[in-house]
Amino acid sequence: MFKSGFVGIIGRPNVGKSTLLNTIIEEKVSITTHKPQTTRNRIMGIKNVENGQFVFIDTPGIHKGKSSLNHYMVTTAINALADSDLILFIVEAQSELDHNDRFIVESLHDTVTPVILAINKIDLVEKERLLSMIDCLKDLYAFREIIPLSATKGFNVDTLLEQIWKILPEGPPYFPEDMMTNVTERFLAQEMIREKITLLSHQEIPYSTAVTVDTFKEDESKNLIKIQATITVAKNSQKGIIIGKQGAMLKRIGTQARQDMERFFGTRVYLELFVRVSKDWTDDSRMLSELGYKIK
Repeated sequence: MFKSGFVGIIGRPNVGKSTLLNTIIEEKVSITTHKPQTTRNRIMGIKNVENGQFVFIDTPGIHKGKSSLNHYMVTTAINALADSDLILFIVEAQSELDHNDRFIVESLHDTVTPVILAINKIDLVEKERLLSMIDCLKDLYAFREIIPLSATKGFNVDTLLEQIWKILPEGPPYFPEDMMTNVTERFLAQEMIREKITLLSHQEIPYSTAVTVDTFKEDESKNLIKIQATITVAKNSQKGIIIGKQGAMLKRIGTQARQDMERFFGTRVYLELFVRVSKDWTDDSRMLSELGYKIK
């Protein structure tokens, strides 16, 4: 018997969805930062086991935002539920459920798809508080299982996979055995650049920035990948911040992104970055589509 299925990972921003996916896949297929709303796209992580294949769908954090980009992100996350055999809802252990958590719980009442609740970051909370939180969550929804875990420490992740395995239906493998994600190398390069922007910049900059890879050329004879990418910002002042004094910030972004790419791709990388301004692109439907944020 072979089992396979799609597991939609949902939760509000910054609860550790991408970190958990990377821990399960044992490879960094989704970027992670300490800032909310890092994930913008639907990203698949594929884990092959004996007689089975888990296909996890990492989604943007569900939140009530006003911009067209926020609408795209939330719609992308909710649409993933319709394509899932199982929903994995993640909340944080160290905080009470906020309005976004409760909004997600209310949305779950409209689905017949089984839901597992994972309480992440339990290494940051006392046991008594965790037990109290579990008692509270039991009354909110008929979860199939409630599993406390730590995505960063790997604690209880195997238990989570065991419970998911019990629910997965019989089915064929959807992807080749050596495939770990559905996204392209260009997309991964783009996300690595955006991750460094998010980590190195402050205030509104990460949320007003998009990255597109213009060229991605492999030269096997030189063991080299040449990449040209454009960073789009919403204001002229943001362009100055991204470039920095005498280009220092742009150089830091490029150096750190290139180092990550070289580790991931296993080859030398030549990375060239450009910065452009597209006024208020996060609310411009044409620009959102051009930058890859189009609801399909």
